[in-house]
Amino acid sequence: MKPASKFEIVAARCWNVLNEGKSFHPVFVLGLFFLLHVFELGDGGFWGRALPALLLTAPIVLVFVYYDFPLKLRWALWGFLAVFVLVFQFVDFAALALALGLYVFFTVFFWGTFYYHLRTGAPKTNFVRFWRLVLENPDSTSGNFQEHVPKALISLFTLQYLVSEPLSAGRITLVLLFAAALGIASYLIHRKFFNWKPVYPSEPTREINKDGPLAERVIVVVIDGCRLDRFREARKPYLEEMMASGTVYESVETTYPARTVVCFSSMFTGAAPEEHGIRSNLVLKLGLKVESIFDVLRRHGKVGRLVGIAHLIDAFGGDVASVTSVAHNDKIDQNLIAAARRELTEHDPELLILQLLAVDQNGHTRGTYYPEYVERIEITDGLIEEFMRWCEERGYLRNAAVILMADHGQGRGIGAHGHLSEGERFVPFAMWGSGVAEGRTISEPRSILDLAPTISYLLGVEPPGGSTGRVFTEALDRRKRP
Repeated sequence: MKPASKFEIVAARCWNVLNEGKSFHPVFVLGLFFLLHVFELGDGGFWGRALPALLLTAPIVLVFVYYDFPLKLRWALWGFLAVFVLVFQFVDFAALALALGLYVFFTVFFWGTFYYHLRTGAPKTNFVRFWRLVLENPDSTSGNFQEHVPKALISLFTLQYLVSEPLSAGRITLVLLFAAALGIASYLIHRKFFNWKPVYPSEPTREINKDGPLAERVIVVVIDGCRLDRFREARKPYLEEMMASGTVYESVETTYPARTVVCFSSMFTGAAPEEHGIRSNLVLKLGLKVESIFDVLRRHGKVGRLVGIAHLIDAFGGDVASVTSVAHNDKIDQNLIAAARRELTEHDPELLILQLLAVDQNGHTRGTYYPEYVERIEITDGLIEEFMRWCEERGYLRNAAVILMADHGQGRGIGAHGHLSEGERFVPFAMWGSGVAEGRTISEPRSILDLAPTISYLLGVEPPGGSTGRVFTEALDRRKRP
């Protein structure tokens, strides 16, 4: 068990530049453009053509950075590409070949095979399956072929069109008109058809426990990237037993975008992404804009610890006990659990949050519709049982409440998550232990924003300052008080 090194923390942030679609697009297009003209970079004449071309193409790139085209919206991009070819009567086959070749190399071989083999132990032949996952991936990460290839080709063809001949008023006007039409069309498409974002609670959290804690400790186990439907399919005898002894919520919705750092930030602040400021895994300004559950606990002389990987440091800083994610997928959860044991032993926190990563990584490397994904959930059931038995033997479950959940699900392709396709939106959620009612199943729609105020209520402290989540009151039994 090793903590994430400073190098890994920086490397994770650099990787997110290439992983997140909004940053990937300009980096990819600029890289392709300069590769196409690598032997001209020392020529002043080239820069005389290239700089105006880059300036004129910037509005198109900005439209594609601002607007995601996930799920059914991505087909509009192929329409935009067809319109470009018809209007401009221009196709650069060298640019086309380079874009497709470099994209396939980056996603299928570097990312899907080499990177995942080194980081998770994925098979060296992972490309045999991974190329299919890239083609069907529906989110807006760089692994979405259907979104990022047409985006890149439109921007790159525009650049090549502008540098292929001396600039003229007609060429400039045509590019600017196309950029304006692209922006208007993108706005109208998103206004009309981008209608699947969740609606969050908007009023400040009202339920505050002033009568004393319902639990002396809360342990939250987050199975990162666990689809609700596949979770139900898996054989998980321990979790089924524990869920039957507590309360299960059948319709808990994640945030938009359903990215890990975004979701964790909402889970432990009770605030929507627009309020806490984390909008993707690429965190340009470190830290949260609102109070977290860790801040509240500190104010009351209590301790909260989050055991997870380096990404979470960007939002929660020193409250994260990080574990390196460079580990075989059979070992990563064991390493995280070992770190959780250490945190309980050394800090005895009132709140312990444990992120388990193997299910999520399995979805990313091998897909969620294959048997390995369900098998990994079943293995996770055994690991959670071992951890809980260890906690029980050492008294850490005495007067404790346990919460089991996922931060987001995963969709098709490379374990897609971010834009709420089928499989991403709803997550497993159950509670048991001190202060929790037994044998209840709740079908009322709820949100992962409701987690932070519920933890606060269980521990007898006020919710975080920016929380708009609602306490899971249906799950509480005030008679089961320490």
